Amino acid sequence: MHGLFFIGTDTAVGKTRVAAMAARDLLRQGVRVGAYKPAASGVDHNGRWSDVDILKKAIGDEFPARRICPQCFDAPLAPPEAARQQGQQVDQQLLTAGALWWNDQVDLLVVEGVGGLLCPLTDTLTVADLASELGWPVVIVARNQLGTINHTLLTLEAARHRDLTVAGILLNQPTPPDPNDLSTATNARTIARLGHVDVLGQLDYQAADLLPLDDTATIDWSTLADRDG
Repeated sequence: MHGLFFIGTDTAVGKTRVAAMAARDLLRQGVRVGAYKPAASGVDHNGRWSDVDILKKAIGDEFPARRICPQCFDAPLAPPEAARQQGQQVDQQLLTAGALWWNDQVDLLVVEGVGGLLCPLTDTLTVADLASELGWPVVIVARNQLGTINHTLLTLEAARHRDLTVAGILLNQPTPPDPNDLSTATNARTIARLGHVDVLGQLDYQAADLLPLDDTATIDWSTLADRDG
């Protein structure tokens, strides 16, 4: 089984949106694809974890939600604190075991992280630690707005410091754009130049498709998953 691990520069940058898009693309190509989120915290107004619902639908509603995310907590906090507020604790072994369950089920597993790269999953384990343990290439999802250059390059540096294979950057607009923010037109090329990294594409607010970047508006997710550094 191959995998792609989608990490963010922050919370609410659009990791779920991008991970679900990748899963749908792969499914349309006939790839047996699964989706996994090691932990989710923060229920919506319907008392559901919307990220899990989105990922479940993206892979065709074929697998139960508990396989997509085996550890869900109510409070909108980092998982270990959210778990504590319910008198529970995050099962550290299950973070990895939950991903490896998919090994005989699919050919490629799309993994969505929690918050940013250094967000804690337990009191001792971060998203970066889990990504390193699983060993799959990472796609960094960043918010396309003023300030993203710093956030993205810091995340890129932290990922490389941990010897993670960075498959590329994807810029997303999770909120309505500010018409006075001129950075959205130049962020991609600046990040690519300073970070020596591929910017895979850009997603406009609520757009269904990628914006063309370097004459293409498609991403070969399977090839990215095959990268080994």
